[in-house]
Amino acid sequence: MAKATLFQKDIPAKERVFYYESEEDDPIKTKEQEKKEKVTLPEGYEFIPKNPFVRLYSATLFRLFWVFGQYYERIYWQAKFYGRNKLKKAKKTGYVIYANHTNPFHDVFGPGIAADRRIFTIISPVNLKLPGIGKFLPMIGGIPLGTNDSEKKAMNEAVDKRIAKQKKCLVIYPEAHVWPYYTGIKKFPAGDRSFKYAVRNNLPIFTMTTTYHKRKSSKKELPRMDIYIDGPFCPDPKLNEDKNRAKLAREAYESMIKWSRKSDYEYFKYVKKKSKK
Repeated sequence: MAKATLFQKDIPAKERVFYYESEEDDPIKTKEQEKKEKVTLPEGYEFIPKNPFVRLYSATLFRLFWVFGQYYERIYWQAKFYGRNKLKKAKKTGYVIYANHTNPFHDVFGPGIAADRRIFTIISPVNLKLPGIGKFLPMIGGIPLGTNDSEKKAMNEAVDKRIAKQKKCLVIYPEAHVWPYYTGIKKFPAGDRSFKYAVRNNLPIFTMTTTYHKRKSSKKELPRMDIYIDGPFCPDPKLNEDKNRAKLAREAYESMIKWSRKSDYEYFKYVKKKSKK
């Protein structure tokens, strides 16, 4: 597959197939992933900036990002959002959105349009190397995964502060690997581990499922999108943390499977390689 670009063009039909061995294979790779280079965070990385001017710049950049996202989502992708009213059930708390990972740029802008407040998204450190947008991701809410114990501790504290104290929205892509235009839902490679944030802060979760459809009255074969919000799914006070994580992971997966069936256009095919005997 060609490298992803912000304004994506039609891919020739004969190139619209990806043969994979595992659901953890990557159709799109950065230079660092191609070379299998480990990407680390800058020394002393601040997950929540202390400088008030940096915070102001971040808030301003997010607003500009949101305005551009309205055009990008609704005009370029002809996206329609369904179920946003369900988020009103979390009016007094923070919450977590779990989404399918099907488009590297829509996955940056879409949740910001879907949510009813500012979002913060857990990202891989390698995303900071994305051409053009990578360096801006932390400013518009990207929270890179820590690469050592101290960074992981600081990252977890930052996440808890954002969603529990500041009552913001945390976005997580539990499939981990982006498969452009994929119409199914892949297994979560980290299992239920990413559901710990909602459980330990006793917060609701929602799902955001992007589906793909043929464009009407257009020469483009590139699909359009419908985005479905579902939930809330809440921790059960009668269950311990492990069981609650498993419960939420199961509910999120089942919800995303249900809404993914709305897709009716397979623009890109994913074919599993036959195992050698």
